[in-house]
Amino acid sequence: MANLGGTFTLGGELPVARMGYGAMQLAGPGVWGPPEDHDTAVAVLREAVERGVTHVDTSDYYGPHLVNELIRDTLRPYPEDLVLVTKIGGRRDTAGHWLPALSPDEIRAGVHDNLTHLGVDRLDVVNLRVMTAGERIADKFAVLAELQAQGLIRHLGVSNVDSAQLAEAQRIAPVECVQNMYSVADRSDDRLLDECAEQGIAYVPFFPLGSAFQPFEAAGLEIVADRRGVSIHRVALAWLLHRSPNILVIPGSGDPAHVADNVAAAALVLTDEDLAELGAS
Repeated sequence: MANLGGTFTLGGELPVARMGYGAMQLAGPGVWGPPEDHDTAVAVLREAVERGVTHVDTSDYYGPHLVNELIRDTLRPYPEDLVLVTKIGGRRDTAGHWLPALSPDEIRAGVHDNLTHLGVDRLDVVNLRVMTAGERIADKFAVLAELQAQGLIRHLGVSNVDSAQLAEAQRIAPVECVQNMYSVADRSDDRLLDECAEQGIAYVPFFPLGSAFQPFEAAGLEIVADRRGVSIHRVALAWLLHRSPNILVIPGSGDPAHVADNVAAAALVLTDEDLAELGAS
């Protein structure tokens, strides 16, 4: 395994490079429909794996279905060390809107859809994506735990949760990862990140480089990037890897060159001067 920021072991048995890849951008605009260039999307996946990425984050509602099918058709037979992490809890309507899908039947169907479209008999990790702040999730997480007991899922995680929701899920079954919004530009989840670190739970920031919904602005990024002669994205990802050893980063891209630049962030060691400029946490 390439040393992409070191490794973290999920569930005590799945070692992954801390620099991963998020597949959301492989779909068309708005994460809807097929990629604008199928061959480029295939090249992106191959670039990530060839550079040592062993953690690919996806969901069957990307596309929908099309991103998982692309991963299956491009990477199967899957490398032995590749860990596929997916999420359930959402769906898309015919207009492409994002809607919750958290009834027991929808959760079961979501797991089976991921199994089918990824072409696997068991999912490595499934995150329960919470759609509403503060909602109770024990009954929903319990459905995932039942599917895990049936052998369809190896490990469970949660996404878009607060500390109370994490604790609620943990009373049902072990939680191996938390996937929340966090970046050098948005550190509002600092406390939960540290809580996860104390418990040995992986913390996986989504939108680590911002998004159309979250403008990416952080003091010092351009200064550090100019001084080090690298992109601001490389600096931002290096900061995340520095921030805590339980952070796994999953930057997404539809461009093989961007994938290469993101992966290179694992080799960028930020100096004390850099960290001071970025306001080290």
